Amino acid sequence: MASLTADAIVCAVRAHGEHGAIVRALTHEAGLVAGYVRGGRSTRLRPILIPGNLVALELRARTEEQLAGATAELLESRAPLLAEPLAAAAIDWATSLTASTLPESQPYPALYSALSAVLDAIGVASSARQWAAALARYELLLLAELGFGLNLEECVATGSSVDLAFVSPKSGGAVSVGAATGYEERLFRLPPFLRGQDTSPSMDDILEGLIITGHFLDRDVLDGRNRDLLTVRERLVSRLGRAVA
Repeated sequence: MASLTADAIVCAVRAHGEHGAIVRALTHEAGLVAGYVRGGRSTRLRPILIPGNLVALELRARTEEQLAGATAELLESRAPLLAEPLAAAAIDWATSLTASTLPESQPYPALYSALSAVLDAIGVASSARQWAAALARYELLLLAELGFGLNLEECVATGSSVDLAFVSPKSGGAVSVGAATGYEERLFRLPPFLRGQDTSPSMDDILEGLIITGHFLDRDVLDGRNRDLLTVRERLVSRLGRAVA
C-alpha cells in the first residue's frame, strides 16, 4: 500500500521523535494501517488523534516497506465520552484490542462495521447495558475473524442444536443441557444474546458473555501476553460489574 485515502477509526497513537506520532487506525477496505503524522503531538492535532475518533486519513509512502506519512482530518470526535470513566474504559479497550491483535493491511470490513457500531452505541446509549452487549459481540467477532471462532450453534458432544446452555472452556463449543449433566461447574454458562437470541440482555448475562470472550481472547489471541492490555479489560469488566451491584 503506497497510498491510501479513507475514513478510519483511530485505534492507537504513539509518540515518535520530538513532535510526531505514529497512528494506527482501522479502515473498512484496507484493515489496520499505520502512518507517521508530522506534528502529531501538537495542540492542533492532539484532539484529532484520539483513539475512537473517526478521521479522514491520507497515507503516502514511497515504497510498500516504508512507514507512510499520514495526515488526518477530524470527521467525528468521541473525545467528550472520555469524561465518563466507564465509556472511556470501553473505548480504550476496544481500540487497544484492535490495534494490538489485527495484522496490518488485511481487510476486516465486518470488524470495522462492528467497531463503528460499538463506538456509536457508547455515544448514544443511556446506560452501559445498551453498549456492553455490542462490545461482547465485537470480541466474539474478532475471535472468529482471527481464526479462533467459537461454535455456538451446536452441541460439541452430541451435534444437537437444541437446549444449548453452556460453553466448553477447552473446545469453545456449545454444550447442551443434557450433555452438561454433572459437568456444569466446569463449563461457562451460555447467555442467549451471544447466539443472537436476546436483543435486550441483562447486565448479568452480558457479564457472563464477557467472561467467555475474555477467556478465549486471553488464551488464543493475547496468549497471556500484554498484561497492560489485559489490565485495561479487567478494569472495564470490574466497572461493569459494579454497575450491576
